[in-house]
Amino acid sequence: MLRRLLKDFRWGLLPVPGRVIALIFFVALFIFPLIVPATYYVRVLTYANIFVIFAVSWDLLSGYTGQVNFGHALFFGVGVYSVALLNKYFGLQPWATIPIGALVAALVGVATCIPALRLRGPYLSLLTMAFPIMLAYLVMAFKDVTGGEFGIGGIPRLAGTVTGEYYICLLVMTASVFIMYKLTDARSSFVRTGLIFHAIREDEIAARATGINTIRYKILAFAIGGLFAGLAGVLYTHVARAAGPSALSLTMSFQAIIWVVFGGIVSIYGAVAGVYTLYPLVEFLRRTPIGQYRLLVMAVIVILILLFMPEGVAVWIRDKIETECPRCKLTNAAWRRECRACGAPLR
Repeated sequence: MLRRLLKDFRWGLLPVPGRVIALIFFVALFIFPLIVPATYYVRVLTYANIFVIFAVSWDLLSGYTGQVNFGHALFFGVGVYSVALLNKYFGLQPWATIPIGALVAALVGVATCIPALRLRGPYLSLLTMAFPIMLAYLVMAFKDVTGGEFGIGGIPRLAGTVTGEYYICLLVMTASVFIMYKLTDARSSFVRTGLIFHAIREDEIAARATGINTIRYKILAFAIGGLFAGLAGVLYTHVARAAGPSALSLTMSFQAIIWVVFGGIVSIYGAVAGVYTLYPLVEFLRRTPIGQYRLLVMAVIVILILLFMPEGVAVWIRDKIETECPRCKLTNAAWRRECRACGAPLR
């Protein structure tokens, strides 16, 4: 097993520049609190770790399967309020609220998918946008239970220190991103959901004609997207130690879309790059003299990226440093002249 892992590391990871960059980046994340012990910066990256799970879950649902969801904050908010209510009324601690909250969000994903199965395009998007608005009104209507606009506070922390919370969120994020990456990998020989998701996105009618049960896989996509978005909401609640109606706002839904589009849609690493670029940038600008214009600065940056890198900044960088062999379809470094596997010319 160890020999197999070393072989995969040597021949599958090191020759591909994008994978090397990803490895270095994740190693840097793990040693970051040791290099920069300042609480503020660790806290910012803790929230970034959480929002990566949220953004990647939107990319899985909307990017890979084409089920464009403008109300992804529904699953995030369900996770948030599941934790708050379970702790307030039943006294459950994080080890219990985390799996329960994520599972409830997955079930809500299945429930919201059922009325949307026959809708496509803007009709599906508008329907999904309505769900978090409806839940937000319910939260405000039952103030005695949910706390209304004041929310619910006093949620227990994930760990006793900021660094401990950072590492918990980082480990959960790493595992979640890896799982979603494998579920969407069309080249995987073990999990076939990625190939089927791609087929549904490209042409659902053709996919159905080939014998694929598209309804089953669309429900699965909503369930997986809801599960991980709810997991992000659960972690967010324990880190923030409070739950409020802002978790269900349209702003929360569109933030995920902006992060994914900025980094590169239909690419898991694009969502990761989008969150780790834009979220810390906005938070750091908050402490500068132009803090009140931070959202305007972010909007200008996003517009420039869309104009000059329409596929996303991470995808643009990947295309500059990697190339695909026309014969065996293996990924190679862009500066190679011959494929590292079959020897076919790359230029």
